[in-house]
Amino acid sequence: MGKTFAEKILGRKAGRPVTAGEIVEVVPDYAMSHDNTAAIAKTFASIGVERLYDPELHVIILDHASPPPNEKFAENHREVREFVKKHGIRNFFDVHRGVCHQVMLEEGFALPGLLIVGSDSHSTTYGAVGAFGTGIGRSEMAVIMATGRIWLRVPETIRVLFRGVPPMGVYPKDLMLYAIGKIGAEGANYMAVEFAGEAVANMDMAGRIVLANMAVEMGAKTGYVEPDEVTLAYVRPRARREFEVVRSDPDAPFAQVHELEVRDLEPQVACPHSVDNVKPVSEVAGTRVDQVFFGSCTNARLEDFAVVARILRGKKIHPDVRMLVVPASQQVYLDALRAGYLEILAEAGAVILNANCGPCMGSHQGIPARGEVSLSTSNRNFKGRQGNREAEIYLCSPATAAASAIRGVITDPREFL
Repeated sequence: MGKTFAEKILGRKAGRPVTAGEIVEVVPDYAMSHDNTAAIAKTFASIGVERLYDPELHVIILDHASPPPNEKFAENHREVREFVKKHGIRNFFDVHRGVCHQVMLEEGFALPGLLIVGSDSHSTTYGAVGAFGTGIGRSEMAVIMATGRIWLRVPETIRVLFRGVPPMGVYPKDLMLYAIGKIGAEGANYMAVEFAGEAVANMDMAGRIVLANMAVEMGAKTGYVEPDEVTLAYVRPRARREFEVVRSDPDAPFAQVHELEVRDLEPQVACPHSVDNVKPVSEVAGTRVDQVFFGSCTNARLEDFAVVARILRGKKIHPDVRMLVVPASQQVYLDALRAGYLEILAEAGAVILNANCGPCMGSHQGIPARGEVSLSTSNRNFKGRQGNREAEIYLCSPATAAASAIRGVITDPREFL
């Protein structure tokens, strides 16, 4: 019987053939942490080890409260910078660089076949290029700092097959919300999720990143899209090391296979207060919107900016709506600036912010008031996610966000395309 991509990557790292259900002890190729490095460093210090196992393993990116909104976060960042200097960590990116997962991709750390762990749950993002990416806890990261090692259970694999090509106005975010609605927020707990099908083969990298990023929203340990020429064209110019594409065998044992027809799919919206409370846009159209957030590690790439700018060009955001725009990285910011997208959005009335995680996690830069409705391109909508438990969060594609910002109510974006 063949092997899944997860069995192959973890087996390679373990130095022996492995199957789902086994426990392996491995050394990751990279270990990413962000602002929480300060807390991790304290746990590392409590272990009693003087030096990092390997400073080159670690990538640290300040993005969760960047620039710091208060003294507490400023002290946190200072502690991280001191830790970086003390231990000679070269792979450090300060507050200007952007959201950690986007930076990991842009800077060529995330590559096919690699094992990458991150002290952030959306580290599944790296599966967009065919890596095994997964989130870990702070104490696990501290142990990696001390020993270089971590144990993982080899996950079973679910295959999600998108049948057909979605119609105009339906984007990868809509497909992913649809899949989560069908499979459930806990439907893939500690499983690897492999995305495939005609719709995926036709996606650009931005779309594939959406799928892998949100795999954790169905409980997955990791998400994965099989690398092809689209992937290789993205990773080759930026790769920091050699890599090897790893694919599941044709006879690999999948624990489940979900075949989802998308030919007639309409735009999707995840309603409060669960990511799997998904409905077609036609069922929620007309819902009042107070704030639109276009950003996060899920949807704020140049391809998303192109769609949003197309819809907003020459129009104005509804006077009762605040539209916050947060590029996924500084590079995306610059590319959107040069393409003229930021000018279009600013003229429409949007607030352009620096690349960071603030509005998504509710740390700063756009916390909704009590009773307000936030329509967001991000990945989570549980109570309190954006900083206020009394607000309601809906999730959608960038196109739906842009169309709704114009109308002031949730709107089918196909009316503007």
